[in-house]
Amino acid sequence: MSPIADHPLRYQLVNELHARPFPVLKGPCRAAYLAIKPATDAAARDRELDRKHLAALLDHYAAPHPEPGATHYFGPIGKHFIKWESHTEFVTYTIFGDGVADRPFDAHTFSMFPEDWLRDAPGVRITSALIRVELSETADDIPAKVDDWFVPESLAVSRVLDDSAVVAGDFRLDAAGHIRFAVFARPDTGSRRIGRIVQRLCEIETYKTLSMLGWTRSRELGPRMGAIDQQLSHLMGDMTGDTARPEATLKALLGVSSELENILAQTAFRFGATGAYEALVNQRIAILREQRYDGRQTFAEFMTRRFDPAMRTVKSTEARLKTMSDRALRAGDLLRTRVDVERSAQNQTLLESMDKRADLQLRLQRTVEGLSVVAISYYAVNLVTYMVYPLVEPTGLSKGMATALLTPLVILGVWFMVRRVRKSLH
Repeated sequence: MSPIADHPLRYQLVNELHARPFPVLKGPCRAAYLAIKPATDAAARDRELDRKHLAALLDHYAAPHPEPGATHYFGPIGKHFIKWESHTEFVTYTIFGDGVADRPFDAHTFSMFPEDWLRDAPGVRITSALIRVELSETADDIPAKVDDWFVPESLAVSRVLDDSAVVAGDFRLDAAGHIRFAVFARPDTGSRRIGRIVQRLCEIETYKTLSMLGWTRSRELGPRMGAIDQQLSHLMGDMTGDTARPEATLKALLGVSSELENILAQTAFRFGATGAYEALVNQRIAILREQRYDGRQTFAEFMTRRFDPAMRTVKSTEARLKTMSDRALRAGDLLRTRVDVERSAQNQTLLESMDKRADLQLRLQRTVEGLSVVAISYYAVNLVTYMVYPLVEPTGLSKGMATALLTPLVILGVWFMVRRVRKSLH
């Protein structure tokens, strides 16, 4: 027993590195390749539907099923072999057969996929390819074959893996809707190396096609992005003028910013996947270790001329979206600052008006207090006079004189009382 406990995922992580071995192919041979992807929301698809579709194909040929939850499979179907792989957005099927047909790129191998099975696919075809592998003692007959099989204008040919084989393809669809690749291997080339070459060609085609989905998304966004850019520039111009209401401009800016954020959220996965697929395309081509053949363009040169501009368009669109979103956010912040400053000025004016109003109210209050003292004193003097006069009448003091003497005292008492009441309220 091991003296240390293993991580629960240790064996799974180690086995994952060896889960997708390269096919072992002995030339001459042929391959039919098919990649299926749901039209929308491919990353969140039900993977069980992919496995059921594979099981239906295996049942057609009475072949054994993979283990439950499998993400890859390799096994025989009749005289052929099939390799199935499940990826993040797509699944791939590759059928391998011995020998090559007299007619180059005959679609007989692809007919191993039954028509009713293709119709029931849980997705659509993203790409398919026919690969022809020949053994070539000399390279003398290769130029004539590739010129006959492919379109010269887009043909890419190169020696690969230390001159062990010559690969060719034009990345164009034939009459049956397939991409064609040809591999001319030397007789001493190992079967594992031939399998790696075929696998790399399939991966290059698949990842190239998936990368181009980001380019189509960029083209779709172009007109709307132009309209948003003009609207954003117009709103930013209004910020410097005095005609537009800041509140209305801010509301419009928030609408533009929300739309840009929504577009960014919707395209984040597609553009991110495009960058990852582009890196895989370049990596797979680099692994082939290309050398120029007969002065023809290599696969890397083909990608530089045709593929890289599309990828730069995707990166430019992504950068433009982020820049426009940042502009809208900055403009919104500036406009909110302007609105806050204007509101602060209005609040300051309002406070000054309130101060003046409070001062006027205080003066009025003091005036009213003075009048109140006089009014209260008037009635108080009368009351006190009625109470005191009978007491002072025997002294011979007249009523008027008594009133005159009491008035200052009453007024002083009323004033003192009012002052005490005001102090108690404060």
